[in-house]
Amino acid sequence: MTAWVALLVGSYLVGAIPWSWLLVRWKTGQDVRRVGSGNVGATNAMRAAGKVVGVIALLLDVGKGVAPVLVARALGAPPLVESCAATLAVLGHMYPVWLGFHGGGKGVATAAGALGALAPIPALLAAVVFIVVTALFRYVSLGSIAALVAFPLLVFLLSRRGDAPRDTAFLVSSALVPALSVWKHRGNIRRLLAGTERRLGAPRKSKTQEVKT
Repeated sequence: MTAWVALLVGSYLVGAIPWSWLLVRWKTGQDVRRVGSGNVGATNAMRAAGKVVGVIALLLDVGKGVAPVLVARALGAPPLVESCAATLAVLGHMYPVWLGFHGGGKGVATAAGALGALAPIPALLAAVVFIVVTALFRYVSLGSIAALVAFPLLVFLLSRRGDAPRDTAFLVSSALVPALSVWKHRGNIRRLLAGTERRLGAPRKSKTQEVKT
């Protein structure tokens, strides 16, 4: 029991590592929270310090979602602990203790890593949804939201065929994690409804139109 508690605490702490903040600080000396959207996420890191830093931050954010699940699995943790580890890693990214629980990202990359480790097939299909929606409408936020909504639906459908886990803990986390990330996108949703969200590749008009990711 003590080992599982330590694993869950560690999952949150790993998820809370603000890679974008650290990389931008190292590369430019700036606080990424004072640049662009003000968000500690890979997209804002790219704005602040360039594509290479943004890609590295993205990969590290995915990795901190994958790692707790793989460690839990390697230790033989029960499904409940494994699913909780994934959820806590994403919560750590959204509300990082290292930054006073403020300024965390929206959790898409970390959720992709965590949920992908738990259920690769639904995660891959959700990634296809992201690519298609983003390509059609040129809104990264809309693609992210569509993929997040699609994931639990895909899990439900595929679990009935045996292509996704069926235990209750996983089914709950597969819905809870995307729901938390969609909630963090509420500003983007308001801008999408108002028609003021910036499209992929469009020139930046003002700071208030920055997409927080």
